[in-house]
Amino acid sequence: MDLSQHIPAAADFCATRRQFLNRFGMGFGALSLASILGPNAAPSAHASASLSPLSPKQPHFPATAKRVIHIFTQGGPSHIDTWDPKPEMIKYVGQDVPLIGGMPLPPQYKFTKMGQSGVEVSELFPKIGESIDDIAVIRSMKTDIPAHEFATVMMNTGSGRLVKPSVGSWALYGLGSENQNLPGFVAIGGGLGGATNWRSAFLPGAFQGTLVSTVSAPAEKIIANIKSYHASLGEQRRQLDLLKALNEQHSEQINQESALEARIQSFELAFNMQTEAMDVFDVSKEPASVREMYGDSETGRRMLVARRLVEHGVRFVQVWAGGWDHHTDVKGNLAKQAEAVDQPVGALLKDLKQRGMLKDTLVVWGGEFGRTPRHDKGARGEPGRDHHNKAFCTWMAGGGVKGGQAYGATDDFGYDVVENKVHVHDLHATMLHMLGFDHEKLTYRYNGRDFRLTDVYGSVVKALLA
Repeated sequence: MDLSQHIPAAADFCATRRQFLNRFGMGFGALSLASILGPNAAPSAHASASLSPLSPKQPHFPATAKRVIHIFTQGGPSHIDTWDPKPEMIKYVGQDVPLIGGMPLPPQYKFTKMGQSGVEVSELFPKIGESIDDIAVIRSMKTDIPAHEFATVMMNTGSGRLVKPSVGSWALYGLGSENQNLPGFVAIGGGLGGATNWRSAFLPGAFQGTLVSTVSAPAEKIIANIKSYHASLGEQRRQLDLLKALNEQHSEQINQESALEARIQSFELAFNMQTEAMDVFDVSKEPASVREMYGDSETGRRMLVARRLVEHGVRFVQVWAGGWDHHTDVKGNLAKQAEAVDQPVGALLKDLKQRGMLKDTLVVWGGEFGRTPRHDKGARGEPGRDHHNKAFCTWMAGGGVKGGQAYGATDDFGYDVVENKVHVHDLHATMLHMLGFDHEKLTYRYNGRDFRLTDVYGSVVKALLA
């Protein structure tokens, strides 16, 4: 060998930024993964599965909730017709009330005290009302802007402008999943805003929600293309291993580890889902009495599947139950929508309690904002209600919630909060607290700063805690 061709030069002892990242990028990825998995995730000879970003992790402190079912009533349910009674409004019918910007439209339905707690429940929800002693109704919710797309994304991600991880993604990032054969976060239905509401954004792709568009079909169609009808499990395993090796080589060359890692994880999850997922989505395995309790409807099946998912270790399930944008005929349209959800949601609460799961399953019900206490000014018919962000209702049950209470208060018209305001950031902080997290410390570093679900806001509503 002619060593004269290899005389050391200054350039041999330097490296460009690109060369440095090319040589050590994969190592940085491993460090990042270690920070995700936590200090107890060191690999061992018999625990290669612990390298999965979805492996179970411990929260900051003992949690009261292990899992979440978020029933998202997108569209903006009218709070004064559902969970915030305002009987005194009848006195102002026909009058112009400057405080609310027009003529009041009184509540269209009566409220009755139910349960031992005596919390008032609209006649729209007789089945849900049977579980009112397990429910904490928040009558003092607020959000920032009364526009559907902004407020929907705000409720689901804590930000109406920036693309940020969803609540479900943060929960999965913090706790991992109890079942590696199913997605840790499932969105059933979907609606306005699409994947923005269940995406992982700058969190690793493994924490993104998996959309299931409908559950009113056979299991093999609900999650189509999961099972191979041509290759055996062994053959599929060899194909995945080869694909993973090729992807890792490609990733090392172009420095796009995060995107490819998400794709690899999705392939692995799909492989694992072939047996258990088919079983979970097959509601025919439930006794006829249980199916009848939920009702033979799309919403009924969604609630039943949600229960089956959390029962099998899924961390966060969001059930979309939209259709609450009632600018016209609020009385008639509200009755139809409430009827669609009352029996299934009432059944879900009872079913979880009978199985001993409600105590550590947090159930959250609510939309992105409320409706005005005045007639809609949109010239789209009467009587209806317009969008309203200054006051609306959400309720929580199970998972360490102090049930049988109505928290917060609005004025005599339900126009503005006058007691114990709860912003969306406060709701998120409280949900994370029940899952065992200090919302200020559950962070992820991205673009040079630490991000969190609640941004720089939010306080835990301690009165809601049992």
